[in-house]
Amino acid sequence: MDYLALNKTAWDKRTELHVDSDFYDVDGFLAGNSSLKSIERDLMGDVNGKKLLHLQCHFGLDSLSWARLGAKVTAVDLSSQAIKRANELAEKTGLSAEFICKDVYGYAEQSQAIHDWVFVSYGALCWLPDINRWAQVVAANLKAGGKLCLAEFHPIHDLLSGYGYFHREEADLDEEGTYTENDDGDESPMLTWGHPISDVVNALIQAGLKIELLKEYDYSPYNCFEDLKERAKDEFVKEHEHYESPLVYAIVASKS
Repeated sequence: MDYLALNKTAWDKRTELHVDSDFYDVDGFLAGNSSLKSIERDLMGDVNGKKLLHLQCHFGLDSLSWARLGAKVTAVDLSSQAIKRANELAEKTGLSAEFICKDVYGYAEQSQAIHDWVFVSYGALCWLPDINRWAQVVAANLKAGGKLCLAEFHPIHDLLSGYGYFHREEADLDEEGTYTENDDGDESPMLTWGHPISDVVNALIQAGLKIELLKEYDYSPYNCFEDLKERAKDEFVKEHEHYESPLVYAIVASKS
């Protein structure tokens, strides 16, 4: 099965729903709001003047939010529809960012070790069959002293949702709609893979990066899973056996 073609079709369809959703709040973004969450903002700090590569950028809200903070942004996604919408948003806002329609592995052919930051966030890694190749792409795009900021949903949530925790070569095939409130009921086949935190950490180490921080969070900044309760603004929690579950983890890794 051609996982890239399958997933591209699904994300092309999702993009059109997402642009019009309250979940993504494009109108608020156009009015000046940032789509970035406190997790990545706190980890990355001041990005003014920094060269930033955003892998799996979807339709560019986070990429352009970084650009609003002064970053020099290059952003990559496999969905041609998402890249089209991202360029439209860049034109509407007057923000400068280069959007490239490529899958992560395909982008490796254009990799340049010039970036201060590589940014990857929230629901990105499950679409990749080989986490080691991903880590190599990250390392190839960082200059000496550059850093990765990964803010990702915790794989323990996959286990609680009925998926496996550990990586398998065979992908999970699902028929899914979308996670936004305007889901129209139309479903598409999608292929995903699980990646435990240990695999992600070891892949980055093997790619030559130094792990500077690994942090787990007991909340999601997005209300995108079932049975979440809002504890505070942008903090949605889930209880398991009367204990709050880890929902997000973050890694900062640097290149020497």
